[in-house]
Amino acid sequence: MLPSMDGSCRPEAVGLRRHNVLEIRVGCAGWSLPAAAAFRGPGSQLERYARMLGAVEINTTFYRPRRRETYERWAGSVPPGFRFSVKVPRAITHVRRLVGADDILEAFLEASAGLGERRGPLLVQLPPTLGLDPGVAEAFFSGLRHRFDGTLACEPRHASWFTVEAEALLQNLGVARVAADPPRGAGGDAPGGVSRLAYIRLHGSPRVYYSAYSSAFLESLAARVRALAERAEVCG
Repeated sequence: MLPSMDGSCRPEAVGLRRHNVLEIRVGCAGWSLPAAAAFRGPGSQLERYARMLGAVEINTTFYRPRRRETYERWAGSVPPGFRFSVKVPRAITHVRRLVGADDILEAFLEASAGLGERRGPLLVQLPPTLGLDPGVAEAFFSGLRHRFDGTLACEPRHASWFTVEAEALLQNLGVARVAADPPRGAGGDAPGGVSRLAYIRLHGSPRVYYSAYSSAFLESLAARVRALAERAEVCG
């Protein structure tokens, strides 16, 4: 269990099966952590982090764009098997609310392509006020899928996204729904959408961005992740 950038304990677990070999990656929402002093050795903070964990979520891309050269430098700082999960800009999700954002999306994808093979899932985190509009969702994710052939994860925060209709839509669009703690809707603590990817985000409970998770909780979570690997539909 590792602390997030804000000091809370918020690990992320991502499981993806490729060629019948399950990849389980554990990381944090950023590598500039208060507990980074525990990551000893030479190199930058990212290099030290990457020697300890196999993945990280780039949270800063949610707030501001990064140059391609920055992504390339990050990619060059980690081992070949390391993966970056990249958070889609809030200018797309929160400002334009998935509509008319092609210019921002294309710039984001072109820059983050600097990660090369180390670019993992793209994370689309939606605002709590954004309910499911099937037409808007289909247009946005279809456009994103047309431009990006990697894995996609969506973390909705409105109850309308946790329905049978929403589940079918995400499956058809090839998008995994994040399993979040605390959940924002019925069944939100379990992965949904397309089964190729299981993406788990822990925000702290009962107090968000503050509470630590007990060893018992993390052991239970580990068992859940192992169980996902045994399901026939977890394949790619």
